[in-house]
Amino acid sequence: MIEDDFYATIKFKSGEEVYAKVAASEEDTRTMLLVSNPITIVEVKTRAGVAGYKVEPWLKTTREDLFIINLDDVLTISESSDLEMISIYQRYVQDSAKAKSGRPKITREMGYISTVRDAKDILEKLYKSS
Repeated sequence: MIEDDFYATIKFKSGEEVYAKVAASEEDTRTMLLVSNPITIVEVKTRAGVAGYKVEPWLKTTREDLFIINLDDVLTISESSDLEMISIYQRYVQDSAKAKSGRPKITREMGYISTVRDAKDILEKLYKSS
């Protein structure tokens, strides 16, 4: 059974901290968290004080936007009703959706697609033959 979504800050046992839209799900004897578009937020400070926030995706090497987290890996979770944080998060999700849709999908019609090893072999043969 999946509970209603809510905005929350999650602190993992590893020390990582993310902000995301979260839903809890009970499966057998475990509780899992469905985490949507998790982000990390860092305060950017100047000499005068806090100038703003730097928002980045939690995992930078994936295009996935939904993650399943075992509750055993979570140190604490805090539901957020802070309108500023919710607004920052929603703006990030909208901007990243626009960026994903604006990128063309790579196809064979665009050019040759190969593995790194194949490309390396081809380039080495070209270099040796010149």
